[in-house]
Amino acid sequence: MILSHITKNEITLGEEIKGKDIRKGIFALIKKDYPNFKKEDFITIAELNKYRRLYLTYLVMEEKGAQAILDKEVMTAIENNSILSENIQDEIEAKLTLGQRVADKVAAFGGSWTFIITFFAFLIVWMAINIWVFTAKPFDPYPFILLNLILSCLAAIQAPIIMMSQNRQEQKDRQRNEHDYKINLKAELEIKLLSEKMDHLLVHQNKKLLEIQEVQIDYLEDLMKEVKKKH
Repeated sequence: MILSHITKNEITLGEEIKGKDIRKGIFALIKKDYPNFKKEDFITIAELNKYRRLYLTYLVMEEKGAQAILDKEVMTAIENNSILSENIQDEIEAKLTLGQRVADKVAAFGGSWTFIITFFAFLIVWMAINIWVFTAKPFDPYPFILLNLILSCLAAIQAPIIMMSQNRQEQKDRQRNEHDYKINLKAELEIKLLSEKMDHLLVHQNKKLLEIQEVQIDYLEDLMKEVKKKH
């Protein structure tokens, strides 16, 4: 007399299934509910089919969980990239000293049409005053030595300020290039990581699908045996 390990009832002849003949995944699922279940123990086909259905459900849910985790990791990677590339300008500006800020402002004004038009108007006004307004006693008669001195001093001061600003711009460009390199490297590593995860997921899915098909084939074989017995 053969008893079912699950129900402890007698098993009809031909309905018994030995533990060692059960697939590993299904066997582990039965053992989870019945820790004392061994390969020498028996269960009925109906009980085996019940755990086959549970195992198929478990495989499908496991695939859904793996896909959800992957989607979450992709979104996290994208969000991190966005955060990394947002504040580069603020980071650069925050590190500037007062002198560097002034140099940038002066260089920006000195290279604008506003400065050119304003300075040209200043020259015209200066020369007009000394030629026509103070004709008898100009404070800077032709050839405008005082004006030349002012222009020389202005050029002497403006040149190093512009050079300072250019150096600052080169430093900004270098920082931006380093930042772009970090972003590109991070993106490359994440793409490689996601590609490996996708490959792993595809292989894992193929294995799961194959396992599901094998369980379904076992199920069909048992059904065919039952049909043959009835005929």
